[in-house]
Amino acid sequence: MNAADAAPLTPVLTRAATAETTSDPSSVMTLLADCGTDGSSLTSYRSQFAKGAVGAPAHFHTRASELFFVIGGSLQVLVDDEVKILDAGDLLLVPPHTPHAFAAAPGAEADVLFVFTPGMPRFDYLRLLGRVMRGEASPQEITESSERFDNHYVDSPIWRAALEAAH
Repeated sequence: MNAADAAPLTPVLTRAATAETTSDPSSVMTLLADCGTDGSSLTSYRSQFAKGAVGAPAHFHTRASELFFVIGGSLQVLVDDEVKILDAGDLLLVPPHTPHAFAAAPGAEADVLFVFTPGMPRFDYLRLLGRVMRGEASPQEITESSERFDNHYVDSPIWRAALEAAH
């Protein structure tokens, strides 16, 4: 049984004024819908990245596709072995088992909507990530949670080179 089967699906309305946020020095994440915990069949959040913000290192998911929709600014992404720049209005769908990474594009801010489908509870991961980025938790906790949150980190020399070139 997966998380989506555990509770009946219901309409989900998240108001901007009352949505939970988590932040670190370079980004703010607004938590919108968390599969299995709020009646949603998907997981979604919005991230607003400052200039130079690094979003996520190279990783992949085994169970979910991840959708990126750029609301504003520009996002630099790794998809497999290719680095691309997504601009406002662009959409990218990354299927399971595809290595990817993301950061604000060089010299730009980014405002991005993320959607995972099929969903699985991920808000605890985002909260943990915020605590690690603020120095309140150990990066080891992220490593230890990789199976629980379906985040499997990989080495990408191409992504490391792209980040070094941006700074």
